[in-house]
Amino acid sequence: MTIAKDKMVSVTYELKLDGKDGDVFEKAGKDSPLVFLYGSGMMLPAFEQALLNKKVNDTFEISIAAVDAYGEVNEEAIVDLPKHIFMVDGKIDEELITPGNSVPMMSTSGQRMEGLVVSVDENSVQMDFNHPLAGEDLHFTGEVLEVRDATPEELSVMFSSGCGCGSGGCGEGKESGGCGSGCGCGDSEGSLESCETGSCSDGKGGSCGCN
Repeated sequence: MTIAKDKMVSVTYELKLDGKDGDVFEKAGKDSPLVFLYGSGMMLPAFEQALLNKKVNDTFEISIAAVDAYGEVNEEAIVDLPKHIFMVDGKIDEELITPGNSVPMMSTSGQRMEGLVVSVDENSVQMDFNHPLAGEDLHFTGEVLEVRDATPEELSVMFSSGCGCGSGGCGEGKESGGCGSGCGCGDSEGSLESCETGSCSDGKGGSCGCN
């Protein structure tokens, strides 16, 4: 059986940034492989295309330029948010907004996103909603462990769950998330809400999907 649409696929992989001689960003071994439904939109299109028609025990080496992966860094996805939306019980949660922290956010339309705290001043918090791998060239090596037909239950769950938050494949962030496609980039007109505090901001917030 070969990899094709609606097949459940299990692979190991090692992801390096900036080519095959770059630093290892993440990996999935045989004890905890990446499992996904091929053709469901969970994975980067370029990643899936390179696996098409491969079978169990086949190895792969895939290079994906940033433009075909998570895109270049979008400056419009770096925004200043009012500090008060990070208020908990009448106080600003200073630990939450420490530069370098990832903070779960939500727009008034229900779109979930992860924002990286860039800087903090007296009145605002600068957040970066680019995917953590935006601007990075990706290089994967790995092996196909299993290819099988998806069950009706698996197909139902995959296609009824919607976009959700996270890639559904590799997850997200620096510990995982190299392969998943997320939900794409956009611009959120309206307000943003900190999932930690439940408070809303006013105005316009740029967002970059459900990464």
